[in-house]
Amino acid sequence: MLDERLVRALHVQSLREEELHAEREPHVLFQASTIGALLDGAYEGDVTFAELAEHGDLGLGTLNSLDGEMIAVDGSFYRADVEGAINEVDPQRRTPFAVLTWFTPTAEVRLDEPVSHKELMALLDEQLAGGTVACAVRVDGSFERVHARSVPRQSPPYRGLAEVVSDQHVFDLADVEGTMVGFRFPDYSEGIEVSGYHLHFITADRTRGGHVLECHPTRAVATIDASTDLHVELPPGVDLSSPQASLETHEALNRAEHWG
Repeated sequence: MLDERLVRALHVQSLREEELHAEREPHVLFQASTIGALLDGAYEGDVTFAELAEHGDLGLGTLNSLDGEMIAVDGSFYRADVEGAINEVDPQRRTPFAVLTWFTPTAEVRLDEPVSHKELMALLDEQLAGGTVACAVRVDGSFERVHARSVPRQSPPYRGLAEVVSDQHVFDLADVEGTMVGFRFPDYSEGIEVSGYHLHFITADRTRGGHVLECHPTRAVATIDASTDLHVELPPGVDLSSPQASLETHEALNRAEHWG
């Protein structure tokens, strides 16, 4: 059974790949598979990037075989390899996990002086209207430092994500212009999604990027798109059940998303 809050507050709807159809409705989040499945090593999804493109123009995720970090911005899909180098994604490649939306901002905050990562997250939270359940985020500007990571392509038999990140490559992008994109989900969605903020970054010249562990913007514009609707495509073998709010799951997600 799904947590009642996931039905009433976040309005989660599940579907299979054969049920997919193009969606253009604003303020709706689309997700391929679940972070819980990724934690368990389900690195072979059934949704192509051509299909993803029908569900949003901004987002993040990865590629089949956990082959790098995916950044979607302005309708284009990019892959950051294990060294943080960027290339465009072939539309016929598939993803085991991705989150997209047709980005339609509902709030904006301008940063005219340097802030820490923690301060930035607090400023974004302050812009969320009361009752906001989830949101997409885009931050464009100058960054003194982006502490980022990517992971190497995996081969079967697949290890779980928390183990894979022990081999991640962590690097710093210093004094760069670029765009950070991502999402904020509530704690009770953990297991279906990453609770809190999940962010990826790409430089303005589209040459470097990765999963954001920490950032320090100096001057930027942050825009937010609030949402209460999440459509989740479930590959074969993946079910949309209530997230396991266990210490083990939380620690595994924390290692996978924030370690480094």
